[in-house]
Amino acid sequence: MVSPKSLRVTCLVLGILILCNLVLSQGHDKWKKTITNRAFPEHKLEFKEPTICDKTVQQYSGYFVVNETKNFFFWFFESRNKPQEDPLVLWVNGGPGCSSLNALFLEVGPCRLEKGGNGTIPNPYSWNSNASIIFLDQPTNTGYSYGDNVVTTSVAASDIYAFIQLFFHQFTNYTSLDFHIAGESYAGHFIPAVATEIVNINKNNTSDGIVHINLESVLIGNGAVDPEKQLESCPQMACNSTYKPVLTNKICNQMSEDFPKCASEIEKCNSSPNLVDCFGAVLDCYQAMIKPYTENTNQSLYDIRRKCDGKNYCYSEADDLDIFANLNNTKTELGVDTSFVFRACNISGVFAGFTTSGDVMLQFDELISQLLESKIRVLIYAGDADYLCNWYGIEAWVKELQWSGKEGFNNANVTQWMTKDPVKYAGDVRTFEGFTFLKIFEAGHMAPYDNQDQV
Repeated sequence: MVSPKSLRVTCLVLGILILCNLVLSQGHDKWKKTITNRAFPEHKLEFKEPTICDKTVQQYSGYFVVNETKNFFFWFFESRNKPQEDPLVLWVNGGPGCSSLNALFLEVGPCRLEKGGNGTIPNPYSWNSNASIIFLDQPTNTGYSYGDNVVTTSVAASDIYAFIQLFFHQFTNYTSLDFHIAGESYAGHFIPAVATEIVNINKNNTSDGIVHINLESVLIGNGAVDPEKQLESCPQMACNSTYKPVLTNKICNQMSEDFPKCASEIEKCNSSPNLVDCFGAVLDCYQAMIKPYTENTNQSLYDIRRKCDGKNYCYSEADDLDIFANLNNTKTELGVDTSFVFRACNISGVFAGFTTSGDVMLQFDELISQLLESKIRVLIYAGDADYLCNWYGIEAWVKELQWSGKEGFNNANVTQWMTKDPVKYAGDVRTFEGFTFLKIFEAGHMAPYDNQDQV
């Protein structure tokens, strides 16, 4: 006969086992599907179908998992128009360490945030009006992503490429569509790297299970592509742009005098990349070109017209994103653990890692040249009020880019970029054989945020 004490113990053990099984089952059932690919045996894609933000279209959200050590969050929205025909866009944000949800909710996504971050409102200017779009949080520890640290563009690009492969492996209905990669800021590193990887593997692939990716174009907004050219023009942007000067001529003149040392360190870093030279370039260039601005103005590095009004890169709207993304309902809907703490930008972690590795001083203009020679269309656009990735420096490297169409591009007429509704002269554009540079008036680092109806 079983004693009451033994019965209680048995019931307790059974209760624990049932509870554990329930928890495990809930964790397994959280995802609609988990898929793998024999070409990437240590990778998997886990996803579900949320309905927040835009209930009118098909959505997928979840994680791309690498070797159980790196977990990348993604959120997909199908086109509102003709999803079977419209192109597919992958958006990667910059920072490095800033979530692509910044772009989703502040710039090009299907919805915007209510003030205070407790809900969303539709965005009639969303890019998914005419394209399906994926927002990817990368590298690890960016946004909802987590795992082993990534501190170089080369590793980040390989992770992005593997994600694209698994996405197409699962969602085969999108493989025949035109594919584009877009982003801003440090995406000027990420996009050339992953696009070049796509082109090279498309050409040379003999592996079973690799999907041919129909890459048509890349779009880079206020991108960090050539740090030397872009930092050199900082004094001009601060003291002699079309906007009111934000520094004195004395400070700008001193910055110009200090720049040659910064340039020398950048050149050493890129001629033979190593931690000592590249991090040395970071320190020297920060002292010469960034510190004078941050110490002598209260303006945003990303928009010289704008005073800092939030903890996230001087945009209070990003503070609202922190609130919304940390709501338990939001995380549950997207498949994110409710204990996870979201940050719009991870400056102390991801940005610091890429900075100390020296990656921030590497130049990626040569990869842009390779893309153009491979007939991949390239759009470089720049809001004209950005200080950090200012349009003067971007135009400089664009015009000096070494490619077969250089002369034709530089001889091409600059024409007015006109918006349709309302009709407005909104920028200047130069284009030749698939290469376009667009300067957007009255816009900062995040041009689609400032001019959402135009961009």
